[in-house]
Amino acid sequence: MEVAEVLPGFADAFAFEEFNRMQREALPALLESDENVVASAPTASGKTALAELAICKALADGGTALFIAPMRALTNEKEDDWDRFEDLDYSVYVVTGERDLNPRRARRADILVMTPEKLDSATRKHDSRRYDFVTDVDVCVIDEVHLLDADRRGSVLEVTISRLRRLCEPRIVALSATMPNVGDVAAWLDAPEECTFEFGEEYRPVNLNAGVKTYTHGENSFADKYRRLYRALDLAEPHLREDGQSLVFVSSRQDTVQAAKKARDEIAERDIPMGARGDYDFHTESKALENDTLRNSVLDGVAFHHAGLSKNDRDLVEEWFKAGHVELLFSTSTLAWGVNLPARCVVIRDTKLHDPLEGEIDMSSLDVLQMLGRAGRPGYDDIGYGWVVCDTAEADKYRRLLRDGKEIESRLAESLATHLNAEIAMGTITDLEDVMDWLETTFYYVRGQSKPDDYDFPNLRERVRDCLEGLVDRGFVETGEDLSIEATPLGVLTSKYYLRLDTAAHFADLCDRAESDGLAAGDILETIATAEEFDSVSARQDERDAINAVLVGEETGDLEAGQRKVLAILRGAASGSTPAELRSDAWVIRQNATRLVSALEAFLDRFVGPHAANLARRVEARIENGVAEDAVGLTAIDGVGPGRASKLATEGLSTPGDVVDAGVAGLVDAGLTEGVAEGVYEGAQSLPAIDLEWGQFPDAIATGENEVCEVTVRNVGEPARAGIRVTVNGVEMTSTNTYLRDTETVPVGVFGADADELEFTVSVAFPEEPLVPVEATRTVEVR
Repeated sequence: MEVAEVLPGFADAFAFEEFNRMQREALPALLESDENVVASAPTASGKTALAELAICKALADGGTALFIAPMRALTNEKEDDWDRFEDLDYSVYVVTGERDLNPRRARRADILVMTPEKLDSATRKHDSRRYDFVTDVDVCVIDEVHLLDADRRGSVLEVTISRLRRLCEPRIVALSATMPNVGDVAAWLDAPEECTFEFGEEYRPVNLNAGVKTYTHGENSFADKYRRLYRALDLAEPHLREDGQSLVFVSSRQDTVQAAKKARDEIAERDIPMGARGDYDFHTESKALENDTLRNSVLDGVAFHHAGLSKNDRDLVEEWFKAGHVELLFSTSTLAWGVNLPARCVVIRDTKLHDPLEGEIDMSSLDVLQMLGRAGRPGYDDIGYGWVVCDTAEADKYRRLLRDGKEIESRLAESLATHLNAEIAMGTITDLEDVMDWLETTFYYVRGQSKPDDYDFPNLRERVRDCLEGLVDRGFVETGEDLSIEATPLGVLTSKYYLRLDTAAHFADLCDRAESDGLAAGDILETIATAEEFDSVSARQDERDAINAVLVGEETGDLEAGQRKVLAILRGAASGSTPAELRSDAWVIRQNATRLVSALEAFLDRFVGPHAANLARRVEARIENGVAEDAVGLTAIDGVGPGRASKLATEGLSTPGDVVDAGVAGLVDAGLTEGVAEGVYEGAQSLPAIDLEWGQFPDAIATGENEVCEVTVRNVGEPARAGIRVTVNGVEMTSTNTYLRDTETVPVGVFGADADELEFTVSVAFPEEPLVPVEATRTVEVR
């Protein structure tokens, strides 16, 4: 059955001309019905085409399609792959946390591509003008719906789909690798029997021979990696000798590089005939690679692939693997979920991986099955070979997984309170009955009916009541006399900033302390380092000396080793000097920390005041840019990053005001080119700038006398929200939170107190900008 015959207007949107047997069987449900569809099929059997069929039907009907990709890297891949739709004048728009959202483009898009996490965030804010596009979706395609069973991420996908269905009732098309309980997913999504497909292994284009191979575990984890590598090469070698390709999955980006290097030496030692050093044309093509190590490696027929490579290098490796120039490829798990790169032999060398936030964890069963599903090249092989290399103690676990598969479970119970708080904060749940109605829309409820003992289903109502009472006791939710339920400001902020409940309570505690004891940058860093999001971070033995060196002189006796590691990374990031021993985990920890500091700013702004929020904003800017405390305000200027900020500060220009005073000529003298200097000068002028005028302020006052004076705060720059605080001898007299467009007059009471002199300080802080507060002081003698 040809694509052009079935969808004449969309033939060019597909990468092939004819549908295969699995696709043909699903066609009527996808194109001739508006019912929800659930399809489970082996990896590499052509599920992507089912997604594209559903999208084509929506586009043909004038609707909008939403495609949920399991991870961020795959959203970018879909954007590239679906240029085919762009060529047909349909727009594709990717919405992820790493890109600035253009709401206008999102509203006009024909196909939206999002991760579960971004869709969760967007649907929580669906009633805002910025995210209203999420309620205008006609079909939602869930790629890899078995992600429901993933730690943490699974519950996000589950509640987000339930929420989306309540908001706009889109058609749902859910696609999955083979899973035994596809009927439960169909029941959750209300897919009728005729629209539920369970395509078995007979639909695999190439049969799979999968098994487990063990190795002898030693005391040295570094040596164990090489034991597993040699075992993997033993399994791949017969196929490499027969011109068959092998794909080996390892746990980290660095491991792909190191394994490829060692494999090249071992291949030479074993005299395996592979490589293209005599191929002059390929030798010339390889010069297009940007990574020097990769360039040398591919000539021996060995390559590595991970998300840290440039797009150019990843594309070339994929192209050469498909063409057969690369015969042995080492990759991280990302490749298993993304580009279809089948190999005759697939080996999973590492079943455990180091996560910067979680420590050493087992690779998920979903990942294992997804990787092994890449074994077998359609059109080249009659059978694919997939192997899991593991310690003898875990062999039976993986044999059971390969024999029985993995039923998809709900993970909602593990984070029920967090998601329940989010629904209450959105206003979709207002009483206990609403809670039960909401639960009935979840996969958790369906799975609980299937396995009532495992899910303690008979006691569900009681457990929900306990969960609600816990939210009330902790201050996230409050109840009315009519038993209504409403989120408190704490609950709303927790939901808005996507925080775990313990972290939000931790932030609230800091706000309470800040109101009574004040706040310092160190308090903010320590609060972030001890957030629940970092609870599983561990400090390896080889990192401890570096941690101690960064934190020398600091009182950190109450912190655990992992918390001290996070604090050291944040300290290093803020000073622009992260020790080499900590850099492998620093990027992920820093990214999560800046998100948490941004949330903490909102807590401090709401519960303490603009000055506290401004301090957090400056801490965030220092973590992001690694600049000195007195120069952090420079990062508020568009076009000024860490390098330029440091250069300007070295030349004595440490604030936006200094930049404005210097002018373009002064910036050129400081080492900027004229074009850059003009942009920086213009950027500095677009920020607020404060002049303080004390007016008729006395130099002295008699004991017992009082005089009301005025201080004028004038903004000679751009308008901005500001906090104006007046203190006397360090004690706050007045504070004002205002949007400062031009001038604000602040009354100041001067009184003859029981002191020799009074020191009045007026401070102006901008909570949304990393600008150092502007302060001015006057001293009044008491006679």
